[in-house]
Amino acid sequence: MRNHSTIRTGIFVVPVLLFCWSNSQSAELMEIEVQREDDVYNMNSVSWLDVRPEVLYNILANHDLFTKFTSAVIESRNVEPDEEGRPQFFSRFEGCVILFCKSFIRNGYLELKPHKELIAIVHPETSDFKRSREQWTLVPEKGGTRMTYEFEMIPDFWVPPVIGPFYIKRALKSGGEKAVDRIEALAQSQHPAP
Repeated sequence: MRNHSTIRTGIFVVPVLLFCWSNSQSAELMEIEVQREDDVYNMNSVSWLDVRPEVLYNILANHDLFTKFTSAVIESRNVEPDEEGRPQFFSRFEGCVILFCKSFIRNGYLELKPHKELIAIVHPETSDFKRSREQWTLVPEKGGTRMTYEFEMIPDFWVPPVIGPFYIKRALKSGGEKAVDRIEALAQSQHPAP
């Protein structure tokens, strides 16, 4: 059985995140799509942000900053590179659906193409996900950045039926709206407008 949902909103947050920044212009979310087929969840979005790709890349590559993006991220940090030299990360998320609350751990590594692409892949053996892969693609556009975001995950935990998808849609919208202000404040404090 296929469950397909499309959400149109200002921005979104998942275990992963979309980011918004505003100097003279505000970020624009051009499209966002959320799908679920069996246990596989997918998110895809395209945004335009009023920030240079290299600035956005540096923020996205730094997991020490992820707690500033959304209240769902309780703890996040950079971890020493693995034996292949890939940067690693640790994140802990927390979410509740009615009275059911759960903490989720993500341990993984990054594959990086500086200022162009970031891919975050979890280690299933030390995470609460059978599979989790995020990809941000950054392209200069109109003095800012066009950011394409792709996310796929298979949770390794129980997701409440019926109410779970409803909660995810609501959390994406409200969490994203709150994240906009946090990202904007962080970006402006690190890179003030001239």
